[in-house]
Amino acid sequence: MAAEFDEDRLNMAIRKFLKHVGVSSQREIENLVRSGAVTGGELKLRMTLVAEGTPMKHVVEETIAL
Repeated sequence: MAAEFDEDRLNMAIRKFLKHVGVSSQREIENLVRSGAVTGGELKLRMTLVAEGTPMKHVVEETIAL
């Protein structure tokens, strides 16, 4: 049986993590595009989320227009 946990606290911790990932990732992508390192009119992105010590591997792929 799973250990007891505070659902609200978990939710807030996840949201904080995702906000950090989103903001820092957006900044990195913008810097890459501004640097001129990207050629063509689109950029294929892949984000992989892993949780150390678990079998979780969640991959999100998206192609964005520039």
